[in-house]
Amino acid sequence: MMRQYELVERVQRYNPNCDEGLLNRAYVYAMQKHGTQKRDSGDPYFSHPLEVAAILTDLKVDDATIVIALLHDTIEDTDATRQEIDQLFGVEIGQLVEGLTKLQKLDLVSKRTAQAENLRKLLLAIAEDLRVLLVKLADRLHNMRTLHFAPEGKRGRIAEETMEIYAPLAGRMGMQDMRDELEDIAFKTLHPDAFSAIQARLDEMEALQKDLIADIERELRENLEARGIAATVKGRRKQPYSIFRKMIDKQLGFEQLSDIYGFRVLVDDVDTCYRALGVVHQLWRTVPGRFKDYISTPKPNGYKSLHTTVVGPHRQRVELQFRTHDMQQVNEYGIAAHALYKDKISEGGHLPQLADDTAAYAWLRQTVEALSEGASPEEFLENTKLELFQDQVFCFTPKGLLIALPRGATPIDFAYAVHTNIGNTCVGCKINGRITPLVTELKNGDEVEIIRSKAQVPPPTWETIAITGKARASIRRATREATRKQFAALGRQVLESVFSREGRELTDALLEQALPRLSQPTVPDLLAAVGRAEVPSTDVLKACFPDYREERAARQTAAQRQEGGWFSFAAQAGIKFHGDSDSIRAHGLPIRTVAADLPVRFAPNGGAVPGDRIVGIVEPDVGITIYPIQSPALVAFEDKPDRWLDVRWDIDSEDPIRFPARICIQSFNEPGSLARIAKAISDSDGNIDNIAMARRTPDFHEIVVDLEVWDIKHLTQILNELRVLNNVSKVDRVNG
Repeated sequence: MMRQYELVERVQRYNPNCDEGLLNRAYVYAMQKHGTQKRDSGDPYFSHPLEVAAILTDLKVDDATIVIALLHDTIEDTDATRQEIDQLFGVEIGQLVEGLTKLQKLDLVSKRTAQAENLRKLLLAIAEDLRVLLVKLADRLHNMRTLHFAPEGKRGRIAEETMEIYAPLAGRMGMQDMRDELEDIAFKTLHPDAFSAIQARLDEMEALQKDLIADIERELRENLEARGIAATVKGRRKQPYSIFRKMIDKQLGFEQLSDIYGFRVLVDDVDTCYRALGVVHQLWRTVPGRFKDYISTPKPNGYKSLHTTVVGPHRQRVELQFRTHDMQQVNEYGIAAHALYKDKISEGGHLPQLADDTAAYAWLRQTVEALSEGASPEEFLENTKLELFQDQVFCFTPKGLLIALPRGATPIDFAYAVHTNIGNTCVGCKINGRITPLVTELKNGDEVEIIRSKAQVPPPTWETIAITGKARASIRRATREATRKQFAALGRQVLESVFSREGRELTDALLEQALPRLSQPTVPDLLAAVGRAEVPSTDVLKACFPDYREERAARQTAAQRQEGGWFSFAAQAGIKFHGDSDSIRAHGLPIRTVAADLPVRFAPNGGAVPGDRIVGIVEPDVGITIYPIQSPALVAFEDKPDRWLDVRWDIDSEDPIRFPARICIQSFNEPGSLARIAKAISDSDGNIDNIAMARRTPDFHEIVVDLEVWDIKHLTQILNELRVLNNVSKVDRVNG
């Protein structure tokens, strides 16, 4: 176990001006509080916070972060109190220790809703102060290093939590070495057989090629020195989890993997990186398509390097990375190695300001901003996990702005990454100057121009195309808002029709007064509820006019009861099943076609066409379904008068539209029969939307055809043309 003076010495190596007294007080306080407590391994419990502090000294963090690491378990596991820590170490350290204590209790692999809420709390705490993240990751790393001592029942949960949340989070913050170690330990725990198999193959390969890494290191160093380039060359074998992930992602067997070995070439400056790359490309043949320049376009987590793959000695593919020593520090330690961070330490400043100045922290800020967008916990969890796991592709706007996106992203993701409003109004795109479908997968270096229209509303199907969390959440939100507006517009029309029929005037002021009686927060919410059939229109009428009585039902005459209407439906209060055309024109909703501004659809099994006498049925969360009045499906709504609406056709003769209809044809089973039927429909200007064989016998076929026609006259013409065919024995319209 590290001694008190050893910890202070580790900090003094990178920060000679550290507060030695503060570190000593924290060491002694934590050791006394943990006292005789033991870990699962049998070691003193104090060894854990001490090892966490040691990990953080490798990251060269400030004194306060070391103190927080030493104290992070005291409030939870000892009799220490927040007030006591505030008095001894200051309010700021007390706040962070208490915050970490609360985070210790979060279960990030619980059921989805709880898991999402816990992840939300974790990210909010991290965004508030960077040191929470550093201590939390160091705490998790030491727990993973000692995972084999934990009870067997807990190991899987801890490893899964690490693989799903902490390892990707470390990678997002640029702490790649920590991510690699976390992933390998978690992989070994979750998939021991796969880990052992890959490890055995790697050991076997290393035994056969034991001098390969040393040979390549020596040859690289000699060739670079011959060109006057001073470089440090480090070779390594890739980790088991990295190999396993590549095998899964690319569907490869172990024998098909080529770049098992990787080499880092460290030089003094950026110019020398490119010179060293040129030397290597002259020395060995390159693998096409494997060069990546992350110096000119760094990754969002701040990673910078040149990558290339060559066919080296023994015809073995090897991956090489060229970077400066400073880049190596950032690539290893990520956000903790940032120059601004070091400045803050030397100035005795503190760290939250760093969030505004580093690319690695930008993703976290955007994720936290998404928390305020009102997405459900499950959506937030899904989107955050997507963002954590994705590799990157880099594209540009026409003005040269760099946009980083997950690999596999589309122009839809690009549009939303630039701005939510640009995504919501996107109707098309140009990639490298050419008009391209919105489903196109973007590639590194693409210049993307978004074509926009103010009239556009993102269709719900975009959610299946987009892959970024921001795009998906924005599409869901826009879809919900558009649907709400549709239902609100429908609700207003329904109320206007009902109020007009009763000789009353509908005003927003009247509706606002009725909101408390209807338990609705705002007028738009009330209108949407009426449109969704959650609040009956008669309830709104009664709430606005408490003295209202359904007088028409009381005044119903015997003659009216005997008339019954179509299909002998009883006349219902406020509903006209038959009446003069002037009344329908005065009170019916105008129907043209399925419009974007109203949630209207036609009867699913037969549709309706202009010339049909129609009625609208309000269906919850669907909108209005238009039925022809002769439809047998209306029987199901006979006892639901509040769901019925008077509707009328409103056809624009200058802009005709086709409408759905269904017919059933009984034809003789003979060659060419279907072709003659299709030709008759085509010759009559009908459009076939779908054909199905409903019943088949040796002599007859029953064919159901979904048509698109202009009106009832056009449909009648098609039916007559079919009836005169020699191969057709019977044809009827289907009323859904």
